[in-house]
Amino acid sequence: MHDLVIRGGTVIDGSGAERCVGDVAIAGDRIVAVGKVDGRGRREIDARDRLVTPGWVDVHTHYDGQATWDPVLAPSSWHGVTTVVMGNCGVGFAPVKPGQQQFLIELMESVEDIPGTALAEGIDWSWETFPQYLDALERKPRAIDVGAQVPHAAVRAYVMGERCSSQDDLPTEAELRAMQALVRDGIAAGALGFSSSRTLLHKDKHGVHMPGTFAGSDEMLALGLAMKGLQHGVFELVSDHLGDDDEWAWVKTFARETGRPVTLVATSAAAYVDNKMYRIAEEARREGIEVRPQMAGRPTGVLHGLDSNFHMFMGHPSFGELAGLSRAEKVRRMSDPAFKAKILSEQSRFGRMATGASFDELLWQVFPLGEQPNYEPERKDSVAGRAAAAGRNAFEMMYDLLLANEGRELFYQPLGGYQTYNFDFFHSNMQHPNVLFGLSDGGAHCGVIADAGMPTFILTYWGRDRVRGPRMPLEFLVRKMSRDTAEAYGLRDRGLLQPGMLADVNVIDFDALSLSRPEAIFDLPAGGKRLVQRVEGYRHIVKSGQPIFADNEFTGALPGRLVRGG
Repeated sequence: MHDLVIRGGTVIDGSGAERCVGDVAIAGDRIVAVGKVDGRGRREIDARDRLVTPGWVDVHTHYDGQATWDPVLAPSSWHGVTTVVMGNCGVGFAPVKPGQQQFLIELMESVEDIPGTALAEGIDWSWETFPQYLDALERKPRAIDVGAQVPHAAVRAYVMGERCSSQDDLPTEAELRAMQALVRDGIAAGALGFSSSRTLLHKDKHGVHMPGTFAGSDEMLALGLAMKGLQHGVFELVSDHLGDDDEWAWVKTFARETGRPVTLVATSAAAYVDNKMYRIAEEARREGIEVRPQMAGRPTGVLHGLDSNFHMFMGHPSFGELAGLSRAEKVRRMSDPAFKAKILSEQSRFGRMATGASFDELLWQVFPLGEQPNYEPERKDSVAGRAAAAGRNAFEMMYDLLLANEGRELFYQPLGGYQTYNFDFFHSNMQHPNVLFGLSDGGAHCGVIADAGMPTFILTYWGRDRVRGPRMPLEFLVRKMSRDTAEAYGLRDRGLLQPGMLADVNVIDFDALSLSRPEAIFDLPAGGKRLVQRVEGYRHIVKSGQPIFADNEFTGALPGRLVRGG
């Protein structure tokens, strides 16, 4: 008798093969049969008229702190994610010397917008080295699996101390060797890779660029070469310089000399001119070098609103009078015509946006989300477009919309520009054979972004709901979010519904699968706030053979573990 049989579902197994109707039998934490299963199960799930897929493997999250206190790891676990990879973008919490903890907290708070008070309250700091951090993660029961990467910023801080963020003070030869040893020790102990950030976007709370931003190509290559001879390890890099030949030179040298993969997040427009990043990735693939650009299923979106940490009027002097008030009280005060007139008459202290856009320009790129979020809106759907159609001032309309639905409305601003007002770029490049689906940023950007539900969005929008252009086959999308991401990080025991594989399974009512409008909740340690996006349609989420969610209800099962590379 099997422990669990998922009976009669439409199986999309993660290989890219055509779907079929069949059963999935599980014994312990492994799949033992797929197809027609005659034997009974101690427990059975009726999956008729449901999709049955592998659990999603999300390779770009920031649960480095949350994983030490939270067994559920929501919101990712709500969305069918059964394995997360954290430690991205060069930030994390190990290695750490006594007295450096606050520095790493402030760095994570600023770079990834995770409340520092929550991190300070929640993390117990029972480690110093990266191997000790992995041991601490391993001791914590949880619902889903986690894997970690060695972060450049923490390594630099550990070795270079207060000099770690200096633009001009490079490491000595002895310091570079010490950093190499930390990277190698961490990966040898089971880290899935090493991550770094070379973008001017990432600063600490004091406005100082994070450690590693100005590291030279020789340092980047040397730290990467610390993986040489190891049988696992990915180099994850966020960079402004992927339009530059010098950056590509050391990236390709690393990949050639180590045989290890690189996954890249480009943060400058130059990388996309003439599709340079994707073109070079294709050239590398033909040479047998694994270079994997990371891509989300839509633009990262900043959410404006009274429940968000940002909106258009926060820089207006009078809005400071409302600091500390509840949303309901803010709506009451802002509804006063005299207060409204005062706000609209003021100049924002922000002047222009960080992107360089004026506020007038920005309102053509800001869209009310509504109850059923539309992430591929037309130009006329923007706040400025609606105002033009109504013959109204755009700022006044933005003000009024901000107060709608008792101040719960949120507004979507696609980052990186949305000048074409369509997703044709995404449709084309998501199908590139080297592209790795990522950038959900689960666990991060708590106050302004809610993209942890990206797997659900990709499945529903690109597989079912898109009307403004072509969609993609479900078999392709499932493979890209399960087997493809698992293999990229060397996790070859998951991402497929085949005998012998880890029994991570989603049973999905695809017709009902839908995302809600993001909402603010205050459940982090010390009452910290985060924006989350709830979901309907995952009827059962099974991790290592144990159901962890049934119709959005957590079962209490904690089969998740630390995944060690190698």
